[in-house]
Amino acid sequence: MSPRDEVTMLRKAAGVPKFGEDGEGSVQVHQDAALKIEGAKVFSVYGKGGIGKSTTSSNLSAAFSKLGHRVLQIGCDPKHDSTFTLTGKLQPTVIDILKEVDFHAEELRPEDFVTVGWNGVQCVEAGGPPAGTGCGGYVVGQTVKLLKQHHMLEETDVVIFDVLGDVVCGGFAAPLQHADRAVIVTANDFDSIYAMNRIIAAVQAKARNYNVRLAGCIANRSKDTDEVDRYCDTVGFRRIAHMPDIDAIRRSRLKKKTLFEMPDEEDIVLARAEYMRLAETLYAGTDPLAPAPLPDREIFELLGFD
Repeated sequence: MSPRDEVTMLRKAAGVPKFGEDGEGSVQVHQDAALKIEGAKVFSVYGKGGIGKSTTSSNLSAAFSKLGHRVLQIGCDPKHDSTFTLTGKLQPTVIDILKEVDFHAEELRPEDFVTVGWNGVQCVEAGGPPAGTGCGGYVVGQTVKLLKQHHMLEETDVVIFDVLGDVVCGGFAAPLQHADRAVIVTANDFDSIYAMNRIIAAVQAKARNYNVRLAGCIANRSKDTDEVDRYCDTVGFRRIAHMPDIDAIRRSRLKKKTLFEMPDEEDIVLARAEYMRLAETLYAGTDPLAPAPLPDREIFELLGFD
């Protein structure tokens, strides 16, 4: 089967609706109303590529589970490494599993595409279409459809979408159609904040037609937060957590573990406490933020080079 045929089969399996206007000036796929996630608090995690979204998502999932919540994490990246610190290994993707059954989704069981990770966190890797073809939004839609068909969302308190890089096309903005709040992971540097500025614009576009709103940003792998805070003060955004640049986080990735499985070293204990505080804040509910993203020229003048 050619990559194009795979994408066609995936679209049919997902029941993808026709394209339509979704946000000013964009042509995207409308969400099927039947795929609405009900009963759970849904968060989408975005940020510049390589900024630590998967590490953040997995530790946040672990923190939610420590609070006693039933958690489902969905990785939305063809690299399918979102959940490996929760499960200890790379998981097969939904699209790979569908290919194995020739896209007959009715032949799948929950255990075929859901893995139980640390402390009961349920883990799914949506994956993505073959390189250069198709749209990641179809895979996200099919993953949610499978989860609903198998009643996997009915006993879930928290859903976290961990989304590929700083891609804000219609496909990888698709998790925003399901989310209550979008969280942006950034660092205290120009490139990360520039990407955050674009993601804010994407969320604002989705918010015109969907319930998603911005919760705030997490300053990750950063000793200081002055640049992040200056940007937030300028546009009306909010920093809701700060994860310092500590070596324990790097080591946890190498050991395929979350921070909650690491030894009780001082920096690890402090980082865990920040994740627990963040999980409590998000679950309690955050004010919906509506920052005004800056034009390119203005963000360069605010944070750019002399």
